[in-house]
Amino acid sequence: MPKFVIERDIPGAGNLSPEQLQGISQKSCGVLQEMGPRIQWVHSYVTDDKIYCVYVAPDEDAVRKHAEQGGFPANRISQIRSTIDPTTAE
Repeated sequence: MPKFVIERDIPGAGNLSPEQLQGISQKSCGVLQEMGPRIQWVHSYVTDDKIYCVYVAPDEDAVRKHAEQGGFPANRISQIRSTIDPTTAE
């Protein structure tokens, strides 16, 4: 199943409180539950003004549908083609 990185422009994301992040997470999980098991949220990285999310999904349309139903921005959706890390250099 393809994996995607979603870039979400959210000014001030790095200043969101734990309670606000929990609320966002709960909303996302609720939408995912309604959409079924074919789309999964893996994890997200919160930076100052963006949230980068990694999802496993059948296609980009499913990722976009999740964003629309959850009320989340999906400013850029990129399919992950491969991963590398320090062991790749060996």
